[in-house]
Amino acid sequence: MQFRTQIPISKSNLPIDYNSKILSVGSCFAENMAEKFDYFKFQNETNPFGIIFNPVSIEKLFRRICKQELFGEKDVFFHNERWHSYEVHSDLSNSDRQELLETLNKAITETHKQLKEATHIIITFGTSWIYRNIESEEVVANCHKVPQKQFSKELLAVEIIQQSIQNTIDLVQALNPNINFIFTISPVRHIKDGFIENQLSKSHLFTALHRTFDFRLSTFDYFPSYEIMMDELRDYRFYGEDMLHPNQIAIDYIWKLFSENYISQDTFPIMQEVDEIQKSLRHRSFNPESEQHQKFLAKLQQKISVLENKISHIKF
Repeated sequence: MQFRTQIPISKSNLPIDYNSKILSVGSCFAENMAEKFDYFKFQNETNPFGIIFNPVSIEKLFRRICKQELFGEKDVFFHNERWHSYEVHSDLSNSDRQELLETLNKAITETHKQLKEATHIIITFGTSWIYRNIESEEVVANCHKVPQKQFSKELLAVEIIQQSIQNTIDLVQALNPNINFIFTISPVRHIKDGFIENQLSKSHLFTALHRTFDFRLSTFDYFPSYEIMMDELRDYRFYGEDMLHPNQIAIDYIWKLFSENYISQDTFPIMQEVDEIQKSLRHRSFNPESEQHQKFLAKLQQKISVLENKISHIKF
């Protein structure tokens, strides 16, 4: 007997392995998955400009990255004793303007290089709601706690999102024609917009994404993280304290489904080795000076050396 419905997931024709180079961009769920890639020691870069939720802001960043359009003084502003850019997350804000510009432009240069070399790009869209700066009429990625009266809020039309996604694909493919796309919709609900408004926002993302291209093409995959959260994990025991974000159990489960379908099975034995080493590194002995613990450490170091020699980019 089945007591829950399970989401069917198609296996990727171009799965990830330890030779793959992955760039992950988008909402906070992109960071949840990236933590798993980092834990298992894949070659992964995540959100070089911080968490970005809406497709238009993601497109704007890819335009900068692909065309190497550097940030200038006109692209930053001073508020609450810090310098910010409306195009990036507050995590990058700085008390020194020049340091902020150097950080942003270094990120453009490095991400341009990473994107040229990447085998897979994972893009996670979070919302269709956007804030537009009234003075400049530009869509912002982050309001940086600037007074709300300086922005207008609007829901992106499906056609606008569709065009934005296509623009992003075109920009990336012009730089790296062989890259494989994995798209997903974040399972995090943006209840501050309202319950009905959140559903409307997600529906616009789904419609635009599925209109943009045919997922039967080998270089495009769609991973149903939102559907898994809403259907397979519909119980509140799978949510964090805010009842909106997936908790660690849910993240682990979604990662399990992702890895079963998007990571090469030949890679699983190495992932198991990495997992065993990671758990051993977290082990805390009651008697660190004991002979038994010293033997444990020596054996662990041997395992690490063997694995690091086998795969050069793995470092513990």
